[in-house]
Amino acid sequence: MSILRYSNFYFFLSAFLIVACVGVIFLFGLQLGIEFTGGSILEVEYDGNVPAPTELRGNLSELQLESLQIQNSGERGMIVRMKTIPEETHAKILETLGAGVKELRFESIGPVIGRELREKTFIIVGLSLIIIAAYIAFAFRRITQPLKSWQWSFVAFLGLLHDLFIPLGVFAVLGEFRNQEFSIPVVVALLTVLGYSINNNIVVFDRVRENLTKRVGIDFADTVERSIKQTFTRNLNTSLTTLIPLFAIFFLGGETLQGFTLALIIGIMVGFYSSLFFAPAFLVRYFGRRKNP
Repeated sequence: MSILRYSNFYFFLSAFLIVACVGVIFLFGLQLGIEFTGGSILEVEYDGNVPAPTELRGNLSELQLESLQIQNSGERGMIVRMKTIPEETHAKILETLGAGVKELRFESIGPVIGRELREKTFIIVGLSLIIIAAYIAFAFRRITQPLKSWQWSFVAFLGLLHDLFIPLGVFAVLGEFRNQEFSIPVVVALLTVLGYSINNNIVVFDRVRENLTKRVGIDFADTVERSIKQTFTRNLNTSLTTLIPLFAIFFLGGETLQGFTLALIIGIMVGFYSSLFFAPAFLVRYFGRRKNP
């Protein structure tokens, strides 16, 4: 079966997903965690019965806490997020929660620090994309036919943007309807996804480069087709062996890890698709029309 035969479908699917994800990001925005906006987070553990978040919200209503968010954590834990509070209010919250409550952590982040973290996050992600693209251009600098080194780099960069915007779009939707926060662990997961995705891309591209050197295939499209098939099983096995423990962590690891693992799961699945279908098809369609030298 020819993989590149369905290039139009890959382009349509990727364009639809990216446009949809960019749209929901602008429409809903990302529900930023207190690391980016400033605020306080309190995590407690109950010795006995754990009240429902709605019951706990009612108990804390008298304190008039701003931007209050309450969620379960594990079997007996509870996480309370709110705008920055003084120590006096912190003590009142613990008193309201009852005697059978053990405080696991309490953190406060000011709005200035949150803004700095947000700005630094954009810088880190942007620099990562640029450095990865520059590395691809350097690694493929000796392959000048039928593609220039910058063309390999451009396609890899496009694939990384593809793998970044789709998880962001999912988190925008989840933030709007499920109160899923976009936090520092999620950023770490997305940076991990970028590294994972570029690794899959390099595996495919490097096999194309090797086959070009050996003059495998009647033209560039045939060389890419053969290279995809040669690396398909390897990339599939790598992705599956990573996804299996991630799904286990997502369902069994507690709510505090769900955002992190969800970003990894989505990113790895999207990265597998883009490295084996979208990026090679784009490479052939727009840059690889000439025959092999």
